Amino acid sequence: MKRINLSNCSSKIAMLVSSIFFLVTMLLPVYSCSNLLTDSSHEKIGVVVSILPQAEFAERVGRDRIDVTVMVPPGASPHTYEPTPGQLKEVSRAELYLKVGSGVEFELIWMDKIVDMNSDMHIIDCSKGINLIDTDPHVWLSIKNAGIIVENIYKGLIEVDPEKKDFYYKNKNDFQAELALLDDQINEILKEKKNRKILVFHPAWTYFAAAYDLEQIPIEEEGKEPTVSGMEKIIEQAKEQNIKVIFASPEFSSRSAETIAHEIGGSVVLISPLEKDYVNNMKNVAEAFAESMQ
Repeated sequence: MKRINLSNCSSKIAMLVSSIFFLVTMLLPVYSCSNLLTDSSHEKIGVVVSILPQAEFAERVGRDRIDVTVMVPPGASPHTYEPTPGQLKEVSRAELYLKVGSGVEFELIWMDKIVDMNSDMHIIDCSKGINLIDTDPHVWLSIKNAGIIVENIYKGLIEVDPEKKDFYYKNKNDFQAELALLDDQINEILKEKKNRKILVFHPAWTYFAAAYDLEQIPIEEEGKEPTVSGMEKIIEQAKEQNIKVIFASPEFSSRSAETIAHEIGGSVVLISPLEKDYVNNMKNVAEAFAESMQ
């Protein structure tokens, strides 16, 4: 019979246990860190918005507590854009949808379908409390309206995440203070201008014009390219009032605007109502308008 050396065996077992313990000790921080990242990701609130300026507003209030999906991406038109399967997947698992609520064409076409995809999702109307003007959906282009939109976003976030109310409240107040300062700056930029007319291709600036006592002259007729007689009328009006700049949006064709600019010896300047960097964009737009009025 072969004799077993128990002391030798015990030593080997002890070494094996020690090795396993060492390996577990090394791997545990990696596992814990991985779990922490996963949990952190799951804690974020899924928020969907229709347009880029809303994303800026939501992120300024929600900061790292939220994960924002934008339905109409940079360079796309809210009048014609169709969401991708990936975007619809994000909608299906989101907790909050912030709709513009003012008649943006994307929402008129898709909102019912979006709601049907996720019946548990909270829907917030960002235009609640805003006095709508005619058929212009671009409510966010008034700085005061932007402050109301931010307030509505704050209310939506505390609906789905009430424990962080104080966090959202501080962020909301900070951003609204920044918007109030922006409003003062734009008033200062425009206050000395006498000829307060702006010639625009797409009439997106109704709310901005109303806020700062400007007159918006649109080239488009009810969302359509102008007729020949319509273009002739615009050219005549521009010459009479010494207007040399036509403002067009990069999301739309500027062909007609360029034709008119050529006829009046002027130029086309591109400004976007859909930039995400809202504060800088609105200041740049105000300066462009002011320069055209000189």
